[in-house]
Amino acid sequence: MWRFYIRKLNMTRVRKKVPILVLVFLVRNSNFSFQLLWKALFISLLIFLPICLAMSFQSFKKLADNRMKFGLFMFTKLPSAFICGVRVRSISEAETVTSVPYKWLSQNPFKSTYFACQAMAAELSTGLLGLGHTHERKPAISLLVVKLEAQYFKKATSRTYFTCSDGLSVKAAIETSIATGEGQTVECTSTGRNDAGDLISIFKITWSFKARR
Repeated sequence: MWRFYIRKLNMTRVRKKVPILVLVFLVRNSNFSFQLLWKALFISLLIFLPICLAMSFQSFKKLADNRMKFGLFMFTKLPSAFICGVRVRSISEAETVTSVPYKWLSQNPFKSTYFACQAMAAELSTGLLGLGHTHERKPAISLLVVKLEAQYFKKATSRTYFTCSDGLSVKAAIETSIATGEGQTVECTSTGRNDAGDLISIFKITWSFKARR
């Protein structure tokens, strides 16, 4: 019996050394080419990197689609937005939709939704895209709002839905920051409409992304 365990232990040690032994064999082989190895690694990176990025966003999407978990996140990290009724309606890599209701907690003295509550819903529709595309990324990405512009066209007397479709631009800026190590900015547009489709407001929010070293 003890011979069996010794043999098993020796096999475990051999398995750990296999990658090193293979590399030594390749280096000693006259037909081995480092250039060929680098090409293979580069092709593998091109194939698997988009898959990994998609999995990263899908992981965040799964969290955002869970009302209980994401509601807890908003309650602890964005309590003002949570109390005012800001909610996530849909999320994808390219587009996000959020909403804010017209109620007592979100009203202004003019019987419509307070402009700051609209801004919270609009900012969340753009911020979710940034959070999704930076989720579980290596290296980590810092993101920050650096500018906000708003236009108001009509009183918001019912639920207002904010849509941002700049997800692919956000993703491209993040990839550029990782490749160059420099900060990148993206202006995201969030459009607010009521149930009837009437234009309520438009927000232009500029985000800054930078890969941490």
